[in-house]
Amino acid sequence: MKKLIILVFIISAAMLTACVYQAAPGTYTTTSTSSVSKFDRTWSAATGAFSDQNVQITSEDRSAGVIQGTHNGINVIGNIRQQADGSVRVQFDTSGATSQDSGLIDRITQSYHRRMGR
Repeated sequence: MKKLIILVFIISAAMLTACVYQAAPGTYTTTSTSSVSKFDRTWSAATGAFSDQNVQITSEDRSAGVIQGTHNGINVIGNIRQQADGSVRVQFDTSGATSQDSGLIDRITQSYHRRMGR
């Protein structure tokens, strides 16, 4: 009986760790260097990546870390967040007519990484 309880506990724990949520479509990345310059560099790379891929920036809220733009009926959002450990997290999401250009989010991500020197 004791072995059965332990087995049930292990299976339950394994099932809980297998539950992962990720917003789709989305791309996440983190960087780390000096706090203020990290955010500035990341912000510049993200806005530059939008420009590289002809995404027209419709709004920028640097204090909230949000860049919004459009490209051929596709809405693009970039979220840039300073993490507690000093790193910066970047997330790009697309919505709308994504079937018009399903590779857009990948190209934005690649442009971002290129601009970050990766």
